[in-house]
Amino acid sequence: MFGKLWDRTKAFVSRMFRREPLPGRFETGSEWSVHGFLAIAPFVLPSRDYLVYVPKGHSRWRRAPLLVLCHGCKQTAEEFAQGTRVTDLADRQGFVVLLPRQKDSANPWRCWNWFDARTMQGKGEAAIIAEQIRAVSRRYRCDRKRVLVAGMSAGGAMAAAMGARHPELVSAVAVHSGAACGAAKSALTALAVMQKGPDQDVLKIADEARAHASPDAFPVPLLAVYGSVDTIVAPANGIALVRQYLRLNQHPAGTADAPLTAWPVADREETNDLPGGRVATVREWRINGRLVVRHVDVVGLGHAWSGGDATLEYNDAAPPDATALVGTFFTDALC
Repeated sequence: MFGKLWDRTKAFVSRMFRREPLPGRFETGSEWSVHGFLAIAPFVLPSRDYLVYVPKGHSRWRRAPLLVLCHGCKQTAEEFAQGTRVTDLADRQGFVVLLPRQKDSANPWRCWNWFDARTMQGKGEAAIIAEQIRAVSRRYRCDRKRVLVAGMSAGGAMAAAMGARHPELVSAVAVHSGAACGAAKSALTALAVMQKGPDQDVLKIADEARAHASPDAFPVPLLAVYGSVDTIVAPANGIALVRQYLRLNQHPAGTADAPLTAWPVADREETNDLPGGRVATVREWRINGRLVVRHVDVVGLGHAWSGGDATLEYNDAAPPDATALVGTFFTDALC
């Protein structure tokens, strides 16, 4: 026993004096919220487990940015981490990564219940994830002014809800193939919303969310990534999401009188040819030079994380690399 203890001590001292960075590692936890009960499943306990990736070289003496990644339906936190290759990004940019874990009793397909009435109001699962953010920020001494919530599909819709309903916690949002906050009236209409666009006035929801938050909490910048041939979440949801966040952040284009799924005039727009023959159109909106919304439309991309690990479902290996887009957006919006 003493021999093993001596070996560990020598290894620790060696790392200290050689300044060798500690390797990245995964850790687990669980949090609950008194406000976390769901309207659609009131008997499910308001707690969820989570996975945390602590990046290579992480030190409690230096406050790290926090990246929250919400998986999609039929995914696990581990699969989402693998598919997005988020650990590589975290090691490069020093992110602590929080991956909330949905449980089967809350949704048999492990979807986040973004269409739940309480969740749309910032309670329900939004409140549980908010408690996870607080707990992980304390435990790993994260920078509370640099918290980005991202997600895919149902997880993307959760990210949109977190930015709108918890702007005091969330500094920026990245949504890949998701829906706007409050886009569906209920679970019964969620499928139709995914295929056609919102059945609620998401601009009114933005006004309501802003009215209930401190003005100092804004802006909450948005990155939205959508595929042109997504047959599960129609690109119209991306346009509605852009308009909601323009309204939330009080960009002049957010007040335009136009159909919810009509493109607002962008401050900047460019189209780029990508390797492999795909094309991506990038639209941006800024306030006094500060980025508030960036939308990336990828021609030929379906319902999959762009640039992901194609050995897993809901990942497409072709460019652009959505994880790299998230990292660049984090820097452009918050640094």
